[in-house]
Amino acid sequence: MNKSICKKIYKIIKKYDSIIIARHVGPDPDALGSQLALKKTIQETFPNKKVYAIGCPASRFRYIGSLDSVDEETIKKSLLIVTDTPNEKRVDGITTKPLYSIKIDHHPFVEKYCDVEWIDETSCSASQMIIELILNTKLKLTENIAKKLYIGVVADTNRFLFSYTSSKTFYLVSKLIDKSGLDFTNIYEELYLRPLKEIKFEGFISNNMTITKNGFAYLKITEEMLNEYEVDAATAGNMVNNFNFINEIIVWAVFTVDKNNNNTIRGSIRSRGPIINEIVAQFGGGGHALASGTRLDNFEEADKLIEALDKICETYNHN
Repeated sequence: MNKSICKKIYKIIKKYDSIIIARHVGPDPDALGSQLALKKTIQETFPNKKVYAIGCPASRFRYIGSLDSVDEETIKKSLLIVTDTPNEKRVDGITTKPLYSIKIDHHPFVEKYCDVEWIDETSCSASQMIIELILNTKLKLTENIAKKLYIGVVADTNRFLFSYTSSKTFYLVSKLIDKSGLDFTNIYEELYLRPLKEIKFEGFISNNMTITKNGFAYLKITEEMLNEYEVDAATAGNMVNNFNFINEIIVWAVFTVDKNNNNTIRGSIRSRGPIINEIVAQFGGGGHALASGTRLDNFEEADKLIEALDKICETYNHN
């Protein structure tokens, strides 16, 4: 099944001279890795095509690659490929309708918004799907492309610890390393090395989280807090992954003001048991059963989601 959709996507890519690649707002390494690797492999395979990777950057992950700016006229005459984004509301940087569109995503289905949609919930990451796309078509693979994809896979599986890491994940990563000659041992330093201010900010989150009697932990992060520690919303949101394996917490979340996205509130939620994506979907978000995110208009909406998440923790504990 995946081999046929890969070949279909490759044929569509061949048809268009202008291609735009987007992903979700508040990008993580998988969103950026899949997006930028796809851009590079298309450029390497078809040097005459114009290929753009768009969206607001995240300074924490600038080592993965740089992003482009496009105007509405360029979008209108281009093929759009969106990676790692289950719903249209969360696509970053698209202001008008493209000529044709493709979605490549590993999250549970939320809505159809592209002409062709490849959704694989069994895949650990969008980056794994791009590896599969490359290996099943004539798209070229270089060490630079492989590095971006390896970063995406490692980040979304937390170094292959999460349950949706499969034998297929290891098989595809092995093929990726073999075919590209990737030296993956040096990648971890880039991925996990952090400035001291981020360590201090992580300590601030730990010390200021509210933890309910039901095991739900959360913090609302204002622009003043971000400015004090000199971090951005994406950095703050991705820190949610650092609070696994705490006895007293079964669901945890951070809600962060994002001044680069009209002062909306970026919500990042994780779980060690309760299913959260169904609740988050009711607030315009989505994701996996135990890892989800959303974009809210204000902290009042965040308070309503906080109440709902605490309630599912209560129900989970009771059951």
